Amino acid sequence: MGFFSWHTNDTDEPIMNKYSDNPIGTIYMIDNKGNKWQEDRYEGYGDFGGKDYYELLAEMNGLPSDREDGISLAFNKSKPHFAPQLVRNINHKWQDIKPKDHEGQGFWSTEEEYA
Repeated sequence: MGFFSWHTNDTDEPIMNKYSDNPIGTIYMIDNKGNKWQEDRYEGYGDFGGKDYYELLAEMNGLPSDREDGISLAFNKSKPHFAPQLVRNINHKWQDIKPKDHEGQGFWSTEEEYA
């Protein structure tokens, strides 16, 4: 299983996992209903505060809470969908903007390698 990583919606910071030289601090995942999950040490596998990003993506789009369905939906560029927000500010309000994918997948030694 590989790492999954994005940039935060509010600050555009890459979400580096806890194994990186410079891991990001607390991240909040929020859905379109205002629910929030807090993750203090992101491991890189899509889990934020005990909630899987892709399961939430599926749920937000009327599908069963299934990770594989969420991954399929996320990588289907032709079908628009709601997406969870990944933010640093807990007071950030959900917007219908998908988090930008990060090329380095949240694991690298120096920022210059993946700038």
